[in-house]
Amino acid sequence: MTGKAAEDMGSPNVYLSKSDAAYAEVRRQILSGVLAPGSRLAQYDLAESLHMSITPLREALRRLRGEGLIDLDTHRDARVAGLDAAEARQLFEIRLSLDPLAAELAADRRTDTDIAAMRGTVESLLPVTKKWGEEGLVAHRAFHQALYRASHNDALIHLLDDLWDKSDRYRRMGLHLPPGDEPRMRDFGEHRDVMELVIGGDSAGAAALMRSHIQRSLTASAIEALEVQD
Repeated sequence: MTGKAAEDMGSPNVYLSKSDAAYAEVRRQILSGVLAPGSRLAQYDLAESLHMSITPLREALRRLRGEGLIDLDTHRDARVAGLDAAEARQLFEIRLSLDPLAAELAADRRTDTDIAAMRGTVESLLPVTKKWGEEGLVAHRAFHQALYRASHNDALIHLLDDLWDKSDRYRRMGLHLPPGDEPRMRDFGEHRDVMELVIGGDSAGAAALMRSHIQRSLTASAIEALEVQD
C-alpha cells in the first residue's frame, strides 16, 4: 500500500503494517457508522478498496472481533456487530464514573492552555440533534476531549478516548429517538456550565454536573430504546 493510501485512511504513520492499517480504517468506518450495525462485509471488495490482499484484512477483522465490533462465523462470513443494550449499558456505567472524575481533576489541574482549548471548543459547539448529525457529534466530542485532557491523567485520557469511540454508535442511534430536541438543547447549554465550573476550580460542582450530564445523554436514550426492543 502506498503512503498516499495510508494518509487517506487517516493514519499519520506510513510505516504501519497492512494489517494495522486495515484495522484502523475498518474500525473507523464501524464506529463512525459508515459500516452500519448488522451489515455484511464483502471482504474481497473491502480489501480491494484498501489496496491490499485479503490476508491482512482478515487479520484485522479477527482483531475487531476481539473488540466485539465484528461477528465472524466458521465460514469466514463477517458482519458488523449489531447494537447491544448490554454493551451500551456497560459503556454508560463506566462513563458515569470516569467522566465526572475527569471533570474533577480538570478543575484542580487545568492550565491556561487547557482553558483556551476548552473555550475554543465551546465556541464551535453545535446542538447534538438530528439536524446537525455528524457535525454536532464531532464538535461535542472535541469539547469533552479538551475537558478530560485537562485532567493531565494519561491513563484516564486513554480510557475515555476508547469509551467515546465505542459509544459513538449508540450516540448516532440516539439522534433519531424521541423526545426530540429540547433535552439536547439543555445538554448543549450544560457544556458551558461545566467549563465554567472547571475554570473556577469547583471540582465537586464540575463532577456533579458532569454526572447528571451523562445521565441525560444520547447513550442513555439509546439504552432505553434497545432494552424495549429486547
